[in-house]
Amino acid sequence: QVQLVESGGGSVQAGGSLRLSCTAPRDIYNTYYMGWFRRAPGKEREGVVAVAPDGTPNYADSVKGRFTISRDDDTNTLFLQMNSLNSEDAATYYCAADWRRGGVWMAGTYPLYAGRGTQVNVSS
Repeated sequence: QVQLVESGGGSVQAGGSLRLSCTAPRDIYNTYYMGWFRRAPGKEREGVVAVAPDGTPNYADSVKGRFTISRDDDTNTLFLQMNSLNSEDAATYYCAADWRRGGVWMAGTYPLYAGRGTQVNVSS
């Protein structure tokens, strides 16, 4: 059973920042597309970002310029730095991993592996 271990999240005021992290097994981290999707109550699942094994990112338009994904190859950990948060960003964020090209969650497909989710709350 592949485990994607998430941490981070929490509550922040609008305009604030949070950072999420996701640690994966090394073989997954090195060869799979990884990233995050989110789901808010009453809304459809939304792809946030995917990063290819070579480090190339693909961001949803809704987060471009505000969110940044980065990698720590020593610890097999992804980080998602979220800045200028607003109420539309409030959701449960799930780490995702899938071998299929492009990060399938960006196109609405549930990934092969997903974390348990971490909550992000944004207050105005």
